[in-house]
Amino acid sequence: MHGLGVACGLAAGVWLGAAEAPTKLVNAGFSPFAVSLCMVAGVFTARWTFPTLLKGTKYVFKDLAEKKHLIVWAILAGAIWAVANTLTVFAIRDVGLAVAFPLWNMNTLIGLLWGWLLFNELKGADAKNVSKVVLGAVAILAGAVVLGFSTIHGDQSPSHRAISGVIAAVGASLLWGTMYVPYRKAYISGMNPLSFVTVFTIGELATVFLLVMAFDGGLHAPIFHSAQARPMLFWLFLGGFAWVIGDIFQQFATKYVGIGRGIPLSNTNQLWGLAWGVLVFGELQNADRTHKILVVCGSLVMVLGVLAISAAVASDRERISVNEAIRRECERYNLSYERVLEANEGQPQLGEPERKRSWWDYGIITVALGVFVWLGKNAAVPAFSINYLWLTVLVVLLVTIAAGCAWGLWKKTRFS
Repeated sequence: MHGLGVACGLAAGVWLGAAEAPTKLVNAGFSPFAVSLCMVAGVFTARWTFPTLLKGTKYVFKDLAEKKHLIVWAILAGAIWAVANTLTVFAIRDVGLAVAFPLWNMNTLIGLLWGWLLFNELKGADAKNVSKVVLGAVAILAGAVVLGFSTIHGDQSPSHRAISGVIAAVGASLLWGTMYVPYRKAYISGMNPLSFVTVFTIGELATVFLLVMAFDGGLHAPIFHSAQARPMLFWLFLGGFAWVIGDIFQQFATKYVGIGRGIPLSNTNQLWGLAWGVLVFGELQNADRTHKILVVCGSLVMVLGVLAISAAVASDRERISVNEAIRRECERYNLSYERVLEANEGQPQLGEPERKRSWWDYGIITVALGVFVWLGKNAAVPAFSINYLWLTVLVVLLVTIAAGCAWGLWKKTRFS
């Protein structure tokens, strides 16, 4: 399962990086709260569509009913994500994306710490494996820092609100690193990731909506009344949809290799986000040689970090330590230890997904497709320089990676 978890983590990075691309097409006049709300609306749509498509609502609701205590954890995780995402808005405003992105990617180290403290990850592992994971995580973070500085041009001046921006970025890092605690708690209790994400999005949407109500004008917010918003909604929904695909892979990575290994692997999204920016949107085309060297060096350092973590297969002693954390959860919530162990190995717990779907399953999928068709019909592409050759290459790569990883999940676990 280690290889499958690593593949899911890397696929998550590819899709999470791509999710940033559609937001570049959005008019900068929209408030950050409005952009976040629209993206989360797309996330909400996708989080109900994919579990319904892959497992069916009967499976999801039965899984949730067996582990009711985890519902509140999923809602809490969604709320934490929404607050962290809002902090990134202020970080970008005050210090720019190039500085903010590496700072909030410190969630790699936060997640590694929580995994060790709460879920016995790396406990019992030999020094060689610990070094691979820790140094690999640090290498990925260092690569992110180098890539961030590679996007800073000489004509850019530091913001006078730099301190508040750094604080916001670090706060986002702490929250995002902590957000994975409910993730891991759910999966060592045997919950299916597809069940978890359907509840997770309730916390996301409710929190972002409350933020718009409190800080963006409430029901009088421009996003609810502006005719200029409609042509841009499709791109924000598309970004939300891409983010959910990446997050689903991230959830499976967290389940099968833990948060200490899964988070660093998915944080390679900065590398892919940079690829979209440079290849498709022409960023850094006027950059000097020094900045281009930084891009190459940062990319190589991240690749070395990925290779180190990928090679750190959990030993028998580490697996025993993790199983002790599983037993603790089972005793606390009166769960079957044997069934949860099977679930952590990807064995279906509630039977295979029913071949005959309920009528409302088809209804959910139809409504989601209808929303995208309606939004796409009213969409407009802003005046933007786009390299369509590289756009095609990256889209094909996205689809190929998603299909390959999904096939592996289906073959080994039936998405369990």
